[in-house]
Order: sequence, then C-alpha cells, then structure tokens
Amino acid sequence: MVNITDKIKEIEDEMSRTQKNKATNYHLGLLKGKLARLRAQLLEPTTAAGGGGAGFDVSKSGDARIALVGFPSVGKSTFLSKVTKTKSEVAAYSFTTLTAIPGVLEYGGAEIQVLDLPGIIEGASEGKGRGRQVISAAKTSDMILMVLDATKRAEQRALLEAELNAVGIRLNEEPPNITLKPKKAGGVKVTFATPSKNLDEKLLYTILKDYKILNADVLVRDENATVDQFIDVIMKDHRTYIKCLYVYNKVDAIGLEHLNKLAREPNTEIMSCELDLGITDVVDRCWEELRLIRVYTKRKGIDPDFSEALIVRNNSTIEDVCDAIHRTIKESFKYALVWGASARHVPQRVGLSHLVADEDVVSIVGTKSGLAAK
Repeated sequence: MVNITDKIKEIEDEMSRTQKNKATNYHLGLLKGKLARLRAQLLEPTTAAGGGGAGFDVSKSGDARIALVGFPSVGKSTFLSKVTKTKSEVAAYSFTTLTAIPGVLEYGGAEIQVLDLPGIIEGASEGKGRGRQVISAAKTSDMILMVLDATKRAEQRALLEAELNAVGIRLNEEPPNITLKPKKAGGVKVTFATPSKNLDEKLLYTILKDYKILNADVLVRDENATVDQFIDVIMKDHRTYIKCLYVYNKVDAIGLEHLNKLAREPNTEIMSCELDLGITDVVDRCWEELRLIRVYTKRKGIDPDFSEALIVRNNSTIEDVCDAIHRTIKESFKYALVWGASARHVPQRVGLSHLVADEDVVSIVGTKSGLAAK
C-alpha cells in the first residue's frame, strides 16, 4: 500500500506542477488515467491484512440502503437513534462509532436500512483510518446522507466530496454519455456525435493505449464530456453513481442569515438533532429521493391488503412486480389487472412491460385457473 500511495502522491504533485494548456492536454490525460488505476488498486481488498474489525461487514437488507457519511461527531449516531430503533453509541468526541451500525427506518410500508458508518476523515481514499471499509460500505448504498456540522468551516463538505470522488463515488451525477465497446480486432474507432469541446481522437487514442485497449469502438454523444468522464467509462467497474443528500446538523447554533443560505443550497436539508428540528423533513426527503414505489397485490374476489405493500424501484414494470413476488410466477403469467395512477381505465388489463405507479393495486392472472398474486 505504501508504494501505491507514494506513486499516487508523485502523480498528484506532477499534475499540480503542470500548466494546463493545449500542449499539455495529452500528458495530463495520461496522468489522470494512471491516477485512476492506482486509486482503484489501493482500494482492492488485501488478503494479507489482518481482521478488519468485528461488526463492520453488514449484510444489505430491507428495500433500500442509506449510508450516513460524515466527519466524526457531526450527529450521525444521534440521527440514527432518532429515526430507527437502533441505539448507536453517542458522545461528544471523535471516533465514537468504530463499527458500522445498522438500523431500520420504517416509512410508507417500506423498510429502509440506515447504516451509520465510522466518521470518515481526510485521507480516507489513501487507506487512512477505517477509510477503505467506510467507502466500500458507502458504495453498496442506494443513497448517501452526508451529515455536516453547520458550525464548522465550509471546506468540510468539499473535503468529503473529494475523498468520495477519489475512490470512484460520483455524487448526484449521471454516467457519462459515452459508449466504449471493446472488440477483438480492427483498431480503435472514435466517433463524435457533435464536435467535442474537451476531447479529440488523439487524446482518446493515447489514454486507451495506456490502458492497453487497442481495439474498440468509442461513441461520444456529449459535446461537454471531459477527460475525467472518459476515464470513468474505462473504469466503469470501479465507479458508482449515487444520489447524495447533504444534511446540515446543529443549525440551532448558527445565525439566521447562515441558516437561510444553507437551506437554499441544492440537494440540501437542515436539522437540529439536539432540538428535534427538521428530522421529519430529512426522512421525507430521503423517501422522495429514493423514488421507491408501493404496490398492493390483490387476489381475485378479495380486497387488497393495504397494510402490506410490495416495494419496487421507480420505473418498475409488471415483470419486476412478478419477480418481487416470486421468480417463477412469470412462467404461468397470462395478464395482470391494474387499478391506480398507471391505469388508463380501472381495471386495465396489461402485460409484463406495463410501468407501475406508486400505490397501484395489481392482480396477476396466470394460465392456471385461479392463480393470482397475494
């Protein structure tokens, strides 16, 4: 790890010394590519290392997972204990939480796993502290709740974003609109759908060659695509695109002007765990951002049970609903009847490709007489 860390530092130093201009574009592109590879190597699990600490690996459960990420003692543990039945140890000093503490948030019929991760520190992307384990757990989440101390310096958020970005976690971003298709022969063919502002064929050839990709078709659809985004496409197995909600705690200790400024920032909520202010708003916003859908199932001749919802993702189809009930149900699927916002009339007879909406009622009819989803 020491050797890789030293190499990363050398490349970062060289990049900071290199002036950014047209003549250095290719050199900087190569350096960025090497840096991405080294950072990915640094985060790979080491078999020679000792035990990572009891209780850190937590099985993913429930309908979604939210990771609480932040510097030590910003209020993550307090928030967890207030929104779930879990009691994470709370104290007014750093590094109270030494293991990942899971809790279950019940909302709208869904069970959402909330994971209180040990306080992330600057340098976590270099393997310092419990950084590697924290980031590994964060990558498996459906959403990151970045808990920040409203009384601390503004750079706190930027430091956390930089640490997560360095290990391939892209916050509130969509995957680049670039297609890379490796092939067995024929060399590299680069196509730009529109003239690119930041990339050219030579630069992409140079980066691909450094990654030992000698045969591939590349299609760049976004005229604003950057070198970093192209490298993200190459390193797609090491990249995770996650929704992030920034939550400022301890707002009871700041002035009204600062409070209003924070509240207006995008993807942001404010709260005070100490005074129980804004916590419900944060939970409501989490549900909004997760975009989960509640579907109620119905048997023929029996009213649906609205006390128990089937939870599926946004843009789910009847096929996804079938899989959520039982993977074999599609084998005898004939059609489904749908009541609710997604139906043109009630009930509407639909097939597997029909998109469901929140709080739809679905009855699945199979080829065998009397088959229906419960």
